[in-house]
Amino acid sequence: MDHKGIIIRQPFADWIVGGRKTWELRGSATKVRGRIAIIAGGTGTIVGTCELCDVEGPLKLKDLRANAKKLNARADDISGPLHYGDHTFAWVLRGAKRLKKPVPYDHPRGAVIWVRLS
Repeated sequence: MDHKGIIIRQPFADWIVGGRKTWELRGSATKVRGRIAIIAGGTGTIVGTCELCDVEGPLKLKDLRANAKKLNARADDISGPLHYGDHTFAWVLRGAKRLKKPVPYDHPRGAVIWVRLS
């Protein structure tokens, strides 16, 4: 069975698997739903899993400020212009779990957002 993993930079990957961040901001929506692996970018390891359950957006700066807690931030910390401009989407995550020990995986050439895991 194939599974998907999403590559997320640190410290954000740790924030997600630690339950402190439930929105992952991206420059496009996704149709992917269900349980996914959280890959800590640059480490070659899967650090946890979560459910990608929804997508919100496109979002404005006021939307991000109103939902700052979901980003593990304070509203005052969020200022413009938005990194993704008018194409800012929140991928909604829930049920995050940290693995007891990070699991190595083979990183395919060219993978930037998603990795197909078997």
